[in-house]
Amino acid sequence: MIREIEVYSVEETEQLATKLATLLTPPDVLTLEGDLGAGKTTFTKALAKGLGITRTVNSPTFTIIKQYEGRYPFNHLDVYRLADSDEDLGWDELFYGNAISVIEWAHLIEDDLPKERLEIRLAHEGGDKRKITLMPIGERYEKICEGIFL
Repeated sequence: MIREIEVYSVEETEQLATKLATLLTPPDVLTLEGDLGAGKTTFTKALAKGLGITRTVNSPTFTIIKQYEGRYPFNHLDVYRLADSDEDLGWDELFYGNAISVIEWAHLIEDDLPKERLEIRLAHEGGDKRKITLMPIGERYEKICEGIFL
């Protein structure tokens, strides 16, 4: 079931991401879509903090992937630069291993994504207002979404 949430501040975005973090375990995969400035990196930073990561988390635009250690290993991918690329970076190892993965611009590697995942879209709606759409694909991700709203 698709769920839409409106948030009106950076803090509300962070609260949602932090709550989501409490529900995740490896090898969960989240995809993040949204225009520049929609809040993808803000969301990911809060998610990482919720996973107990103390290092500074920033967008891996030029490195494609950054890995962090917290309660669980955490992969943060930005695959924007892989548009029109046939490069396989060991997706199976990343997506089915012992880490939680967040992929920004995931539509660019659609064919390589796990069949089941949580798709998250962030839309800028003026000022600090954002619409966050959660689209769970698979029973596990349906349960995660239910947990967010309990």
